Amino acid sequence: MRFALKLAYIGTDYHGFQIQPAVRTVEGELLRALAELDIISNRHEAKYMAAGRTDRGVHALGQVIAFDTDNPGMVIPKAINSKLPDNIWTYAKARVPDDFDPRRDAMEREYRYIMCGKFNISMLRKASSILKGVHEFTNFSTRDEDRTNICNIEKIEVRVEGDFTIIDIHANYFLWHMVRKIATALKMIGSGARNISWLEQMLNPSEFTEGLEPAPAHGLIFKKIEYKNICWVEDKYAIKSIKENLGELFLYYGVMAEILKDLKEGMES
Repeated sequence: MRFALKLAYIGTDYHGFQIQPAVRTVEGELLRALAELDIISNRHEAKYMAAGRTDRGVHALGQVIAFDTDNPGMVIPKAINSKLPDNIWTYAKARVPDDFDPRRDAMEREYRYIMCGKFNISMLRKASSILKGVHEFTNFSTRDEDRTNICNIEKIEVRVEGDFTIIDIHANYFLWHMVRKIATALKMIGSGARNISWLEQMLNPSEFTEGLEPAPAHGLIFKKIEYKNICWVEDKYAIKSIKENLGELFLYYGVMAEILKDLKEGMES
């Protein structure tokens, strides 16, 4: 039988999602947990696949993996979570066709980037409208010879919440570092460092090239992937436990933010 799992993780402590030798990765922890529960023993024999790779420090809410197993009774998110670190969680499963590929079968992906600071929201929205649609995003990606650089951004929304600027981007697929470089470009426009004409030039890489640094990884969340005819079954117990865990983390980091603010203000005074 072939199954898909939805998973979430906080990427701060990991060298990205994809398994690598000698470093800790999200995928490495996940494969270890699946092996300990005798769900899969060999990733190649199980035709294990993941929907995408996230870089070091990037987080996820809607990452998807798929695999074949001869032990379907153990494909239970709460059981898998018992073998995972407390910052990686599975929370939904689906029985999928034998040829299901979580990367190639994805219809739409959604990312969110969160920036600290307030910028010219009118300029950000104007810039976002220019990025929407089918464009060649060579200037907004790190080179990958195996993929086309033409993507279709189906929706891009920018809003301000408190001290943060939030960018939500939906596309058919994304290039390496594409969201983080778009965030850099929007920040430059929103702060007045660049203008709309520059952004239009950036979308014409055959005539104009300029390198962009990706925005910091910690602000990026791999939010969601849409598939056709996949029926997800959520594990309510797993979700309840995850929410409790995240609530505790939210309180901890909220207090830490105030402590850091107090330390900074103390130094300034």
